[in-house]
Amino acid sequence: MRIEDDRKLDYRDVLIRPKRSTLGSRKDVDLCRQFNFRNSRLKQQDFHYQGIPVMASNMDGVGTFAMADALAQLDLFTCLVKSYSVEELIAFFSTGSSARQDHVAYSMGIMPPDFEKFKTVYQSVNTSVKYVCVDVANGYSERFSDFIKSMRDSFPDIIIIAGNVVTGEMTEELILSGADVIKVGIGPGSVCTTRIKTGVGFPQLSAVMECADSAHGLGGHIIADGGCTCSGDVAKAFAAGADFVMLGGLLAGHDEGGGEIITHYRKSGEVTKGEQGWEDVIEEQKFVQFYGMSSYAANKKHFGGLKEYRSSEGREVLVPYRGSIDATVQDILGGIRSTCTYAGAKKLKWLSKCATFVKTGQQYNELFEK
Repeated sequence: MRIEDDRKLDYRDVLIRPKRSTLGSRKDVDLCRQFNFRNSRLKQQDFHYQGIPVMASNMDGVGTFAMADALAQLDLFTCLVKSYSVEELIAFFSTGSSARQDHVAYSMGIMPPDFEKFKTVYQSVNTSVKYVCVDVANGYSERFSDFIKSMRDSFPDIIIIAGNVVTGEMTEELILSGADVIKVGIGPGSVCTTRIKTGVGFPQLSAVMECADSAHGLGGHIIADGGCTCSGDVAKAFAAGADFVMLGGLLAGHDEGGGEIITHYRKSGEVTKGEQGWEDVIEEQKFVQFYGMSSYAANKKHFGGLKEYRSSEGREVLVPYRGSIDATVQDILGGIRSTCTYAGAKKLKWLSKCATFVKTGQQYNELFEK
């Protein structure tokens, strides 16, 4: 046993220091990024990826076909949920615009049936699947690295996203095993209880910094996955060195995510005069259920319940119903553009070089807990 004495930081522990800038307006900020990927042999005329590197997570209520199509039109990315059938996936990737190929990832686990399912889809759609997200809760197992190697050997052209991890050495191992993009984050998500149930985790801002440094040294890339509660957190993730930022809760509750709309009624605290005299004003509130993919709800939906050797590591919550995704995306991207103007970064690519973090005090942190 040993203790690391240097302090690790979450998004709420820092702010970005403003500095002089020549930018006159938020509209002058370029949020698009262009990437080539280290291990994929896919031949592209210019770049493997071009777009705004904000991703929808492969979670129920977020990583849906409808969400993928809506975000692709806005130049954002989606990792699909794992639960779609072979037939549904073939139909999705066989139709639609090229934006589906360029902004959508197939998601999978590491069991033999997962491999065979992907192989069937990949061969059936004439390699229209460009990205695959190999997603497990614990990316530190030897069999995970071995699986990434087998995926790279079997599908040399595919762009492989792999995770989750939170340390530099495992980021390096997965890249050297054949992954192109590493998903970073254990326990920071709003509906994840891994840190509570297991005591395992790593503060997300420091994890992003460490993993970005390791990945970029090898020509790889990372995704900051989880922990963003507002557009300011997304900007901090990019400032810390993330190439992509993956969102779950911030994109939940929209029409494109599906899910039943649950209506609650409550007294607003106001009264109005009606035919029967003074009456309480009843407020209508709409919600959508959102849950972690290791929660009891997710296990019941996809696996018939929790296995006897497992416990739930996710929450089930109600998030406000938010209508179409467009307004939320505009709000998030507007916040990032504003960050860039404060930091003097005309391009999102420059933000990590322009940003200076300042540690905040306990009083500031308490604002997030209320």
